[in-house]
Amino acid sequence: MTAPLLQVTDLKTHFHTARGVMKAVDGVSFSLAAGEVLGLVGESGSGKSITGFSIIGLIDHPGRIESGSSIKLEGRELVGLRANELRAIRGKAISMVFQDPMMTLNPVLSIFTQIKLALEAHGKVSSAEARQRAIAALKQVRIPDAETKVDFYPHQFSGGMRQRVAIAIALLHKPKLIIADEPTTALDVSIQAEILAEMKELVAETGTALIWISHDLATVASIADHVAVMKTGRIVEAGQTLDVLLKPQHPYTRALLDSLPSRAEPGTMLARGSSDGAADPVPPPRRAGADQNRMPKHGVPYFVVDGVSKHFSKSTGLLHGLAEKAGLTSPVPVVQAVDNISLTLARGDALGLVGESGSGKSTLGRIAAGIYPPTSGIVRLEGERVISSGRSPKKITTRIQTIFQDPFASLDPRMRVGDSISEGPLAHGLVGRAQAGEYVRQWLAAVGLDPAFAGRYPHQFSGGQRQRVAIARALAMQPDVVVCDEPVASLDVSIQAQIINLLIRLRKELELTLIFISHDLSVVRHLCDRVAIMYRGRIVEAGQTAEIYENPRDDYTRRLLAAVPVLPQAMPADAAVL
Repeated sequence: MTAPLLQVTDLKTHFHTARGVMKAVDGVSFSLAAGEVLGLVGESGSGKSITGFSIIGLIDHPGRIESGSSIKLEGRELVGLRANELRAIRGKAISMVFQDPMMTLNPVLSIFTQIKLALEAHGKVSSAEARQRAIAALKQVRIPDAETKVDFYPHQFSGGMRQRVAIAIALLHKPKLIIADEPTTALDVSIQAEILAEMKELVAETGTALIWISHDLATVASIADHVAVMKTGRIVEAGQTLDVLLKPQHPYTRALLDSLPSRAEPGTMLARGSSDGAADPVPPPRRAGADQNRMPKHGVPYFVVDGVSKHFSKSTGLLHGLAEKAGLTSPVPVVQAVDNISLTLARGDALGLVGESGSGKSTLGRIAAGIYPPTSGIVRLEGERVISSGRSPKKITTRIQTIFQDPFASLDPRMRVGDSISEGPLAHGLVGRAQAGEYVRQWLAAVGLDPAFAGRYPHQFSGGQRQRVAIARALAMQPDVVVCDEPVASLDVSIQAQIINLLIRLRKELELTLIFISHDLSVVRHLCDRVAIMYRGRIVEAGQTAEIYENPRDDYTRRLLAAVPVLPQAMPADAAVL
């Protein structure tokens, strides 16, 4: 048997802090042959990313690889190498692709300049040769019109294209090993499918070994030959991908699989997986008399989006306007983000808005929530306008609230979460100052958090806990309609399951109407009764979720559904073996 390309033995990466030693990686061992793909899976904090950083030598103080650890690349020990020796290996023999390509790409340098610098880091190259190799690298990852786009800056590319550029840079020196750390987590399913297909082709063509780090088990199933499941710094299960995913032996692996929406009947509660500090939620507080003013109006549609369009254009000054009228300059291009969309929702409905980035789904959600005024059309809740008319339209109701994708960005880092939750209800007279503290504690308990957490700041919570705080803040405004804009996109599968369960429960208890925006079609299928597929600002198909998923009529819908990575299903015990 040939020696493995990579041999990791008893890897221990510990962080020595004033509060003690954190064992991020605690005795990890595995091997990888040339041309093989290893899927390294686990939740946030499991140690999978630190394992990748350890292999490529990107552990900074106070972290360190402990004595007795071994990382061998083609028999050469990497642990203990000097900084200059590691730099000679990093980017040439071992490359890394990060989750966020902007961690790799410099926003103020053109793509050509960045590729040229990467080439010069490991040898001399003329400007003409660097340009030729840069264009070839972009073509290798299927970037169209590479001769022109090599001079683009990162902001001129979409997220998927930026990730392709990052992969192109990682492949420049034909490395023996690529470590891909959650490289498709934030991408749409169709872009993700393209990246996965390209990576598989590149591995097959070049014989490069690949470590694919992810918490998305379906993605790992579609690309990896072997899989290793990590928990609290250790590998708890490893083996052939199909063996591990179809016949999991460890309870943690089974819990991860059971947390997936695709493994449960739509609308049912999912397995909770890890707790993330979540307590058993309690019923939400009563609406303080608000319900008596919210009796349904007979004969009036509940929530209506009527002929809504939204155009964005760059504002110009007086001189540009005069020059445009005189024919001396061209008009400023207009982006039609939403184009004449109409929707009607009954009370208690859950509508999924699905589409790729740039399809207009988030813009439509913000119009529905009253954040953006439409260029034309109107949004009504029980016959009343959501946004005022006139030259300076404003949101005029608190009955519609939004839960955003990134709770860390939507919560003020300088405010205690209790103050963030009570700020809106106090401003709108939904609760008095004397009752505010108890009101906040009730809402924290309702979303499964310890009421004592009210005095904490956002940075003191995990990602799943912060999302619970964001949900509590939105619901404390006693809304009837909640717009959920990718609220589980960046969460681990078990934490995602907890948030989905929370939304299912609160929707039932509070009779909430949900508009759920997502590119994760399995989550939409589980949570939503109806779905609308958006493409280039228009709804191309809408209807009951089960009907759309099982019998899609539009070509775009079919392509979108076909791109979703699917976990292999276990063969029934009584199935015939051919």
